[in-house]
Amino acid sequence: MSEIFATTGTIAAIATAVVPQQGSVGIVRVSGDQALAIAKTLFHTPGRQVWESHRILYGYIRHPQTQQLVDEALLLIMLSPRSYTREDVVEFHCHGGIIAVQQVLQLCLENGARLAQAGEFTLRAFLNGRLDLTQAESIADLVGARSPQAAQTALAGLQGKLAHPIRELRGRCLDILAEIEARIDFDEDMPPLDYKSIISEIESITNQISKLIATKDKGELLRTGLKVAIVGRPNVGKSSLLNAWSQSDRAIVTDLPGTTRDVVESQLVVGGIPIQVLDTAGIRETADQVEKIGVERSRRAANAADLVLLTIDATAGWTADDQEIYAQVQHRPVILVINKIDLIDEAACKILQSKIVRLSEAEVPNLKSKIVTAAAQNQGIDSLETAILEIVQTGKIQAADMDLAINQRQSAVLIKAKISLEQVQDTIAQQLPLDFWTIDLRDAIHALGEITGEEATESVLDRIFSRFCIGK
Repeated sequence: MSEIFATTGTIAAIATAVVPQQGSVGIVRVSGDQALAIAKTLFHTPGRQVWESHRILYGYIRHPQTQQLVDEALLLIMLSPRSYTREDVVEFHCHGGIIAVQQVLQLCLENGARLAQAGEFTLRAFLNGRLDLTQAESIADLVGARSPQAAQTALAGLQGKLAHPIRELRGRCLDILAEIEARIDFDEDMPPLDYKSIISEIESITNQISKLIATKDKGELLRTGLKVAIVGRPNVGKSSLLNAWSQSDRAIVTDLPGTTRDVVESQLVVGGIPIQVLDTAGIRETADQVEKIGVERSRRAANAADLVLLTIDATAGWTADDQEIYAQVQHRPVILVINKIDLIDEAACKILQSKIVRLSEAEVPNLKSKIVTAAAQNQGIDSLETAILEIVQTGKIQAADMDLAINQRQSAVLIKAKISLEQVQDTIAQQLPLDFWTIDLRDAIHALGEITGEEATESVLDRIFSRFCIGK
């Protein structure tokens, strides 16, 4: 058995982030049959407070042997089955910081608990039937959500919006299997099998699975976000663009070319999508060793980005250097940002835009959009965000109004189920005996059960819950 399956006994862990001088409350969570006994050993309540489920007690945590005061705290009691794990659970709500919660945790471990494994509280909730596997994974997504939309999608999963269609599809597969097996065992006593109905039902299930698989890219976008690199020649306004977009002074801005020597990062949310924006050093040939390192990092950032904002100077127009930089990033989707548009007059602006429009497909083969900005004046940011969202939607990755999105594991298992059902269809087309139909049909049923946890193996659970934090 893997360590994560050692789910016997009473476990304890710090359930909140521990940061020095930050956080007013730190929580130590204890779950298991000894949780209440440990609490009664450590927690002393003044007055006549009642120790009962779902009640908060006020008191002091003391060392059981020396009676030394450890902390003034609150105790939350949640007795089985009305708790997160469906076991007896107590939580010590201590003062925040490092020392208090670590001392309380140590006392719990010295008095009958062991340190929880990563994700073990949620694993127990799953094993005790409080959550299915999709809900458990949604909890991890909710904890790690980087945007309101990602949090809403995780909450939808926690409410069972993914588990429900998966169970329905699995149930329909089980119904088909029952029909087929009945004909195998009792063919003479059963009416003839409706082949057309079976084929139609399998096609319908396969189509539904395909629709679920299509949500994977949406989910990945919400979970991991979009990495956007701002690149261009020195002094074209890349740092000004980052500052205007992030509404902060993240990057130093001067009139001197080469001011930015390293990649500067900012986290934004656009249309519900987390975006990691990278302001890079101006790309040019230089003898300055430090700047040369910055230029190389800029190239690496551009190559790793999901989207590149190639920024040019409107006063200089499209130059040979811009063309050379474009050649280095053209394998990525590119938005051309024509910056400093406020520094040229209307006639010059029209001439520049006309030149940009005439750029041939051979010169800019992967250019997705062109926008104009005056970053120093905070102008054009809305157009930039609109262009980004249009590219996202063109890629069939919807940014909003999404309450269902599968993850990479779920996608892989759904693909297995779909392949198995397609093999059933091939078996039927080849007019093979009914026994052959059931082989791949059972594989599809097993795969669908693996998503919700009804057919999950120990290794699958180990892989999922090991990614959780210890206190969850």
